[in-house]
Amino acid sequence: QVQLVESGGGLVQAGGSLRLSCAPPGRIFAIYVMGWYRQKPGQQRELVASIITGGRTNYADSVKGRFTISRENGKNTVYLQMNSLKPEDTAVYYCNVVGFGTRDNVWGQGTQVTVSS
Repeated sequence: QVQLVESGGGLVQAGGSLRLSCAPPGRIFAIYVMGWYRQKPGQQRELVASIITGGRTNYADSVKGRFTISRENGKNTVYLQMNSLKPEDTAVYYCNVVGFGTRDNVWGQGTQVTVSS
């Protein structure tokens, strides 16, 4: 099964920035929506941001005004620019791509983001 390739995680101080990127390693189904989720220890995975083909975006309230999701259509690459990071943003971040078919749903392996206070 296709698995997305993520990069850009790491350790940063509070107030700093990171940029995550995600792309399929090769050809993939027609994409409907690309998104970023995160999972904190002991908690369920939650949606951080998503972008629908056509450009409409959606953000979790906790990241509005700080995070920006964007997509490079020619490369099927999705980015998450994270600014003004807070310790509570610490989590494993996962990329997700959904197509138009019922089985068109793939995930990345996850990338750790750690924000120190």
